[in-house]
Amino acid sequence: MSLFHCCRLTILSLLLFSSAVQAEVSAGDTAWVLSSTALVLLMTIPGLSLFYAGLVRSKNVLSVLMQCFALTGLMSLLWFALGYTLAFGSHDEQGPWIGDLGNVFLMGVTAESTSGSIPTMAFVMFQMTFAVITPALIVGGFAERMRFSSMLLFSSLWMLLVYAPVCHWVWGGGWLGSAGLQDFAGGTVVHITAGVAAIVAALVIGPRKGYGTQPLPPHNLTMTVTGAGLLWVGWFGFNGGSALAADSSAAQAILVTHLSASAGALAWMGMEWLRHGKPSVLGIVTGMVAGLGSITPASGSVGPAAAVLIGLSGGVVCYYATLYIKLKLMIDDSLDVFPVHGVGGVLGTLLAGVFCAPALGLFSGNGFSDGISSIGGQVSVQALGVMATLVYTAIASYLVLKLVDAVLGLRMDSDDETQGLDLVLHDERGYDL
Repeated sequence: MSLFHCCRLTILSLLLFSSAVQAEVSAGDTAWVLSSTALVLLMTIPGLSLFYAGLVRSKNVLSVLMQCFALTGLMSLLWFALGYTLAFGSHDEQGPWIGDLGNVFLMGVTAESTSGSIPTMAFVMFQMTFAVITPALIVGGFAERMRFSSMLLFSSLWMLLVYAPVCHWVWGGGWLGSAGLQDFAGGTVVHITAGVAAIVAALVIGPRKGYGTQPLPPHNLTMTVTGAGLLWVGWFGFNGGSALAADSSAAQAILVTHLSASAGALAWMGMEWLRHGKPSVLGIVTGMVAGLGSITPASGSVGPAAAVLIGLSGGVVCYYATLYIKLKLMIDDSLDVFPVHGVGGVLGTLLAGVFCAPALGLFSGNGFSDGISSIGGQVSVQALGVMATLVYTAIASYLVLKLVDAVLGLRMDSDDETQGLDLVLHDERGYDL
């Protein structure tokens, strides 16, 4: 065979191989996941940043914005270095507890790599935004009193030791996913882990100075409502993008997400109206978040009518959970991370096992997990996932907090806390005092 024919066959083979690789990638699915990635990042900066910053006092507003912004960069680099490989590993057959180290610094992830119908790089980036927002949610549990350096160290260790393993258990081929746990977009992986870590941090650090004896009102609810609106819109990427395809699952997830958010907002508003005679702006936006957190694990497995019931339940249950934790237990989870995200995640994960039942007809979405044939069987798996995530997160978060406290100290000095974190930690003021 002549050199010309050899070259021709080589070039043709390369072209055919390239076409085969490209055929595996769906342009529509890729575009949707990339768009969803941007929406989820929007949830942290600026959505969660503004939501939280408006709820603290004016002397601490920049500290919260700084924490969310810094965590976005730090968690992204940690995900690139270790988080992704610990959560998902470098091949399909992974152990039940943690991923391998084959993709450290994303080694082996190339422009030609695919994950289903999308490039692996798109999957890595989409999952990175989840790893960013989860530690940022915990900020609300210790707002206005933790040292900035301690927050960075705690969040780094927590992401690698808590978030990445739980993510692997559920989505990376680990034991909970294999058991049939229904967690479409992060009821366990995001909301329960963040909520539990927040309340553990609040207990370990202690309440803010003056908590329970003097009012600690939000300084700017306009900022909070703006952030809430960005969270609502961004959540379409959070839940809809978790389908990893531009298909009916994504459409269903977006519809049920919106319905649950609407129901949660109105349920919380109604509870306040009945209890206090007036509905509050803070109440309606908090109810919206409760509805969103509750539907997140179920968004790929329940239908629209079930979503409304889940949202209503989330608004009412999280409302009472907030009152109980603040007024009865007197725990200063500053921005209500556990009663809203943690309780909402638990509720939604359990209800996913009920309302995904095909026998419920109108309420049904995609049905039970493979190998599970009854509501009791699915709810048992859901309860196992909730308990495992809750217990592991509580223990690991406590140990990480105690380690950070021993190394750097967790809490600001009393005088510095009185002066405000903006000036003490960053030498800046967000507002004239």
